[in-house]
Amino acid sequence: MHSLHFSETSSSTRMSRRSGRLQAKNENAIAPRARVTRKRKSEDCHKRKPGVAATIKQSYEIQNRWAPGGGSPCILIETPHKEMEATTDLSGFKQFRFKNLFIKPSPLPCLSWGSSEDVWIKMLNKELKYVHDKSFLTQHPKLQPKMRAILLDWLLEVSEVYTLHRETFYLAQDFFDRFMSTQENINKNRLQLIGITSLFIASKIEEIYPPKLHEFAYVTDGACSEEDILDMELFVVKALNWNLCPETVISWLKLYIQVASLKDDPDVLLPRFSQETFIQITQLLDLCILDINSLDYQYGILAAAAFCHFTSFEVVQKVSGLTWDTISNCVNWMAPFAKTVREGSTVELKEFKKVSTEDRHNIQTHTDYLSLLGAAHQKQQESLGRLSPVSLGGILTPPKSTEKPPTH
Repeated sequence: MHSLHFSETSSSTRMSRRSGRLQAKNENAIAPRARVTRKRKSEDCHKRKPGVAATIKQSYEIQNRWAPGGGSPCILIETPHKEMEATTDLSGFKQFRFKNLFIKPSPLPCLSWGSSEDVWIKMLNKELKYVHDKSFLTQHPKLQPKMRAILLDWLLEVSEVYTLHRETFYLAQDFFDRFMSTQENINKNRLQLIGITSLFIASKIEEIYPPKLHEFAYVTDGACSEEDILDMELFVVKALNWNLCPETVISWLKLYIQVASLKDDPDVLLPRFSQETFIQITQLLDLCILDINSLDYQYGILAAAAFCHFTSFEVVQKVSGLTWDTISNCVNWMAPFAKTVREGSTVELKEFKKVSTEDRHNIQTHTDYLSLLGAAHQKQQESLGRLSPVSLGGILTPPKSTEKPPTH
């Protein structure tokens, strides 16, 4: 194992594979847990009035904005809440950001264990509560976007070595980015400690059998001690105000692809989608998340844009409720990344010791993402060089149902 170096020319360090860990686990439910109402019958799901959700304690409420029987959007609006008084912490970091988010009614099917509307609203609320912003780099003059990419690429590699789930890595990525927004003047020699601590916290939340503390210290080759990680853990969770349950890019993607794959059986908890298709999309997301510009977009929009590159916009709109105007900028920004992934070798499902066949697509994998990132950035520059000032505004109309989104 080696310590991590953040020079402009350095790449992710090579790590020897450790023995497989116990992975007797089932994938977490795609949708967050909802309180079960015993007296509710499944056939009453679609008969609920919009005002029913308001009886449950929420930070937001949803108001109708469409004509009866219509399919036009509705809007989430801010409502008074006692937590609103603590929207900024001592460092001045804004914990919550409110803005209009136009959505369609819940795309979830009727749930036997809860209300699809309540689950959907809770997921959308998290998009507004857990804020990420690429501008945090302005608070750290000694850091460069390349350093973040190197760190996340290394965390991807560590995740594969310890057969951690994709959700674990994306939780760590979210913790890291939000934590950095609360700090100032972080030196590059602290990045590896912050990154491995974020993965340590995420693994304790997500994994049934997380690696031990000494294993996280071991992969840093002495750069971070066990005591350092424990001290940083407390520092991170306090800075995040113990808000550790975002809806990650992967959780949104799982929801979209699962709903799109449902046929006669509406059970959303049992995976129905193709594992091969899923890992193709996750490879695109893995590559995109290394680019700090991905933080310009909410996680649900990132997942929808990635899914759009593998299916039609009509399908994406059906499963996400997002309009083309909402995701078009992200789809176009992601196009060079999607082209780079398609031109590379096709990603294949990997076998992991003591990981069931049904769960192998959920294990985070690693490839030479830094090289792919460089190729994608090169395509971005070439694309910008060819675009006229008129075309820089993006696509104004959605693609036809028989066509995939343009990749430029």
